[in-house]
Amino acid sequence: MIRLSGRLRSALIIGGQGIRSRKLRTFLSMISLFLGVLAVVTVQAGAETAKTLRLADLELHVGKDGTRQMYIPPMPDAMDAALTTVTGKPGAVGMLGYQAIIGEPDVLPINQGAAPFDNNEGGYYGPGMPMNCDPMTGMCRPMEPVAQPPRGQAIEVVLQGLTGDVRQFRPFRPVSGDWLDFGGDPSYSPRLVINKEAAKGFTRYQIPAEMRVEGATANPTPRIIGVVDDGNPQPTAYVRADEMRNWMPKPSANQMYGPGLQLLFAPGAGETEALVIRKLTGLGVPQEMLHVETVNARKDIAGELAIIRWIFLGMAALVLLIGVAGILNVGLATVGERVEEFALRRAVGTPRSLLAGIVLAETLLTGLLTAAAAIGLAVVALDVGAGLLGSRVPQLQEMTFPWQAGVAGVIAGLVAGLLGGLIPAIRAARIPIATVMRA
Repeated sequence: MIRLSGRLRSALIIGGQGIRSRKLRTFLSMISLFLGVLAVVTVQAGAETAKTLRLADLELHVGKDGTRQMYIPPMPDAMDAALTTVTGKPGAVGMLGYQAIIGEPDVLPINQGAAPFDNNEGGYYGPGMPMNCDPMTGMCRPMEPVAQPPRGQAIEVVLQGLTGDVRQFRPFRPVSGDWLDFGGDPSYSPRLVINKEAAKGFTRYQIPAEMRVEGATANPTPRIIGVVDDGNPQPTAYVRADEMRNWMPKPSANQMYGPGLQLLFAPGAGETEALVIRKLTGLGVPQEMLHVETVNARKDIAGELAIIRWIFLGMAALVLLIGVAGILNVGLATVGERVEEFALRRAVGTPRSLLAGIVLAETLLTGLLTAAAAIGLAVVALDVGAGLLGSRVPQLQEMTFPWQAGVAGVIAGLVAGLLGGLIPAIRAARIPIATVMRA
């Protein structure tokens, strides 16, 4: 059990009695300080919330911190060996990117180039241009233009073939349906999990169940089993890699989309990572082409968020200084009214340090009460905001009030109470005993 010293306990008790006897003056002091403490709490809570949302967005795209990622050169033997090695291995997932068209045959897709459906005017995403790529050098050149077929009821998606559950690295948020089940034998009717952007296309248009992928031996019939939020603005579908390999026995560089084959490793999957590197170097892949990067999303966003946080904390500090000035003004007025009381206490042997402690106790308790009120309001505001915006920003649904903001509010209240009460406390300690004779 923590025991307070006699002087500290006396200062707190007398300071609390002073607050109770001057409720209106204490309330006015809290009002002047409230906005400053609330500003500090809001800035800190906002910074932590922004960090959480930004980190969650980065994890959807690049993976969780500590994830090690490797890109395999577009060589059929190398990609085939890498896929075979990581399939079924814990802590390792291969991602093979294709572009697929789902819908009517012999027509142009509605969103050519896998463009978003709300911005389907080509640009960065398309329309796609046929390319001729060299599998050894990776250099691509546009092919001669050919006559284009008419547009029809078909959509184009980025098709990601997975060897395992990628959600251990990229925590996709479920929207509806189920995720891919990697147990059991692969189906000849590929099961697809699409993202929210792809779901727009299937909702708006009547799309036949026929999928075309370059290099496939036939057009398989896909089955959509679920929808996820992967943070990707492009229409994307996820499929078991072995179900696609039923129709595409060996990956080819001309079939790949984006960087081709990407491998993701957990920090504890070093043996699998080393095995992949040994196999690829044995196939003649140069060592310098097998570069492994470690995801460190927190470090990447720390600098930009720190600058924003310090700018707003500086503005909050200015507001807090106004509250300090209010406490200082009220404290000086209170000491001026209690001169005879403090002089009488000195006459009966009260130490100067205890007189200063009584004044500081009042201002510190006032700061703590103000901090509690500001933190309480911030907690309620965050809960209300999460309820109102949770449907638009799903990350807010699981958001809780950051403890860092509560600590910052308590510290701000104590610092304000200390700064605002320091001068009145010194003045109270210097009141001479002779002043008691005025009474």
